[in-house]
Amino acid sequence: MEGPDFDLDFRPAHGEAVPVAENVQRITVNNPGPFTFHGTNTYIVGRGSVAVIDPGPEDEAHFRALMAALKGREVTHIAVSHTHRDHSPLARRLKEATGATIVGEGPHRAARPLHEGETNPFAESSDMTFAPDIALADGERIEGDGWSLIAVATPGHTANHMSFALEGTGILFSADHVMAWATSIVAPPDGAMADYMASLDKLLARDERFYLPGHGGPVTEPGSFVRALKAHRKMRERAVIERLRAGERRIPDIVTVIYASTDPRLHGAAALSVLAHIEDLVEQGRVATDGPPSLLGEYRLA
Repeated sequence: MEGPDFDLDFRPAHGEAVPVAENVQRITVNNPGPFTFHGTNTYIVGRGSVAVIDPGPEDEAHFRALMAALKGREVTHIAVSHTHRDHSPLARRLKEATGATIVGEGPHRAARPLHEGETNPFAESSDMTFAPDIALADGERIEGDGWSLIAVATPGHTANHMSFALEGTGILFSADHVMAWATSIVAPPDGAMADYMASLDKLLARDERFYLPGHGGPVTEPGSFVRALKAHRKMRERAVIERLRAGERRIPDIVTVIYASTDPRLHGAAALSVLAHIEDLVEQGRVATDGPPSLLGEYRLA
């Protein structure tokens, strides 16, 4: 998906523990795809006593690679950023193998209730059985030998999305909220555009200098990058309004125009992104519709 100055120069090194910062290693799952880029990144934080961030999907090769990288080290915590199946399911098996404590914002939930007759298009992608041993609130921390991770609630991609700041290093593990290779998918009812934009503002108020995301390589100038993400979303919002002003009323027609250069495999996700923008615009009173916003609805400028 296109966006602001995306860096696609990333070498996944599937199955290898790659040093990415002092006392931080990355192992990338071999699960490439249109929504995962080269695969999901798992991070190991610490030296002798460590935390694992986003253990990933149920993948035997990845589990073996992770256990090999952890050999001789104590795993005290397993931190999960959110409950999509490419990030959280392996937490249970890793806990059984290591005795570590699973932490995260909470179980999977939608950002809003389902409307009558509505189905969740990402239900199959969600880890509905995830339950942390400890539910973290914004600002809470977990600590180990020489490291401290601070929970930074960043809802938008999912309602329970959480980033983690590595205290004293300027590093933020941004998961799927901010990535260097693509814009985050914001798909109702799991995600909400107003929450996503507020979370971007929240990160802009922080002082981390280096983001390690859930897919792809690092974001090395996060301030300018996050501002570009905001501008990109505002551009999409203006494009939606322009299509409504031009007389289009349905989301598929809007997607065909404003996502003309996007891989057609992603048009379903693009339609949900347009819906997320429309939900936000309806809430602001700038767009009108009869009944709750949906993919099949008809829309007009208010």
